Amino acid sequence: MNRLRHLNALLASVLLVALALGGCASRPRAPAGADGPPLRPPADLEQVPDAEPRVEPLRVGGPNKPYEVFGQRYVPMSADLPWAERGGASWYGRKFHGLPTSSGEPYDMYAMTAAHKTMPIPSYARVRNPANGREVIVRINDRGPFAEGRVIDLSYTAALKLGVLRGVAPVEVRRLTHGEIRAGLTPRALASLAPTPGLPADDPAPGERPQAEAGFWLQLGAFRQREGAVQLQQRALREAEGLPGVAVLEEAGLLRVQAGPFATREAALAAAQQLQQRSGLATLVLQRLAPPLGR
Repeated sequence: MNRLRHLNALLASVLLVALALGGCASRPRAPAGADGPPLRPPADLEQVPDAEPRVEPLRVGGPNKPYEVFGQRYVPMSADLPWAERGGASWYGRKFHGLPTSSGEPYDMYAMTAAHKTMPIPSYARVRNPANGREVIVRINDRGPFAEGRVIDLSYTAALKLGVLRGVAPVEVRRLTHGEIRAGLTPRALASLAPTPGLPADDPAPGERPQAEAGFWLQLGAFRQREGAVQLQQRALREAEGLPGVAVLEEAGLLRVQAGPFATREAALAAAQQLQQRSGLATLVLQRLAPPLGR
């Protein structure tokens, strides 16, 4: 009897190992080795058209549910909200070509796509290289990049068109909302839109952290972790109307969520009262002075 129990336990263990291996095999991984450009890239890749923005329903769960990578937790946006940031752009190529993206679609290094940590999937974004003025529109269908200081991971073709194939390069990223797409704006018109003011930069380069304008501001909260600050910012953008902007500003080791600027203290106080009545958010009115000349 004991030998039979031992045999049954052994068979059960073998079955569990087989199931685990089968589960791993169901999601192909990138082969070992360094990534790189295609060995024989097609001609005229710079003539590939940008992604054509269209309204696509945001996925519920799946690639849009919270996840953790390298001990860092990420909470993707769950609503059609504006988003703008500056930071490093990287790209990925033949090592991942044909493998599943976070959306489940196969990665195509020749398509105009990109990976982002928190934009809802699918999304469309304008990416601009300030060094040469080039701009592209990409479709976000994957998650990443997860290296410090990088905000977007471009397909090989998108990186080629932007001129950032030589390494990580500073870019400006702006998500296109469904309202902008429904308005019938062409990709060229969408690309000409300026970045939305007041939205946070994710690990911006030194000297590029957002600076608050002079005037009166409403402080909604202060956080040590970016996740909480961004969640409060998104809530304020979703529930409040008539605010000039909602920014996440890093000061004295804290990420402060502030709305403004307002021209007068009276205007700020009126907005604070309206905000509390509509959403229950209590605020503190602050005044910021213009920096001294020469700075």
